[in-house]
Amino acid sequence: MHIEIVRGDITEQKVDAIVNAANPSLLGGGGVDDAIHAAAGPSLLAECRKLRATTHPDGIASGLALATGAGDLPARWVIHSPGPNRHVGQTNPKTLAKCFTNSLYVASRLGAGSIAFPAIGAGSYGWAPEDVASTASHAINDWFEMYSHSTSIHRVVLVVHNDDVEAAFRKVFDSPHSESELVHRP
Repeated sequence: MHIEIVRGDITEQKVDAIVNAANPSLLGGGGVDDAIHAAAGPSLLAECRKLRATTHPDGIASGLALATGAGDLPARWVIHSPGPNRHVGQTNPKTLAKCFTNSLYVASRLGAGSIAFPAIGAGSYGWAPEDVASTASHAINDWFEMYSHSTSIHRVVLVVHNDDVEAAFRKVFDSPHSESELVHRP
């Protein structure tokens, strides 16, 4: 498995699946969620509305993940996974870890070879970038340790959006404790 840390826009990543730090309503929100919905075009919102009208009338809980098509994005799929919101008392790091592992599971079931993650929770949901990076590292490495023999995923892109988040992810993923092979792109 290759892990890349990229400073940029998740909507421009050339991967099979991108992860949306989704609003639990599935109907758009701020930050990454808003950017993905805007770039994907109206078909993404239409798919999300269909999910709300059928299988997910109450939206999706933090830590869970589900896939839709990607509309006008270069990716094939968007995997929606709401992070826990620290501002409303959702402070369990296991829930944050599930955002990463459940998204990997969904992508693998789809047959994706590559997946891009934002720093789930490090924006408006109040998680410290260092906590998100550490949680992501453990979750991703543990998941691949368990499923490396059976997954189609061979490339993980971590898309960071500012200096603090980038520094936190580089510190954790560049550490000698990280089992992943890293490729850095500007």
